[in-house]
Amino acid sequence: MIAIVDTGGANLASVINAFERLGQRAELTKAPDAIARASHVILPGVGAAGDSMKRLQASGLVEPLRKLTQPVLGICLGMQLLFERSEENDTACLGLLDGTVHRIPADVARGVTVPHMGWNALHRVGPASALFDASLEGQQFYFVHSYMAPAGPFVRAQTEHGGPVPACVERGNFFGVQFHPERSGPAGAELLRRFTHL
Repeated sequence: MIAIVDTGGANLASVINAFERLGQRAELTKAPDAIARASHVILPGVGAAGDSMKRLQASGLVEPLRKLTQPVLGICLGMQLLFERSEENDTACLGLLDGTVHRIPADVARGVTVPHMGWNALHRVGPASALFDASLEGQQFYFVHSYMAPAGPFVRAQTEHGGPVPACVERGNFFGVQFHPERSGPAGAELLRRFTHL
């Protein structure tokens, strides 16, 4: 069973439906025991880092999430929560990846808007992995975000929005994507399928 952590976001039904289309059973839950027993865990997120971390803390999920050993995929804000901090309300996050998430710098003259919304191509960087390999090169995924992860050795793919933006990260059993695979058509479905086979 795939556990989808109930972070209170608006996109949870679309994440569940994306796995159901792949023939996978996915369950929305806040229960630490159910999350610990799951074969795979999804940490979704839409909204503010501070609010999401408060919900995780209120549900007693911060430490259990940090201790997971099965594959974990953070989606959009869920990816950002894997880092040490977010400058959004100076929020302490899960601390599974080094660094601080920063607001995307807007540059109207160059057409760099915030939030970054739309379809962007991925470009692989760093070592390959079972989830982020060369087949991602040039694939289009759907992004909606105002904050971006820092660069680092954990980055496996990036996109461009006024400069390089980390789009896929990995450390051990923790993976993250800045885009929304559940809204990214066949390419997004393929990435989620691969995740279920890790």
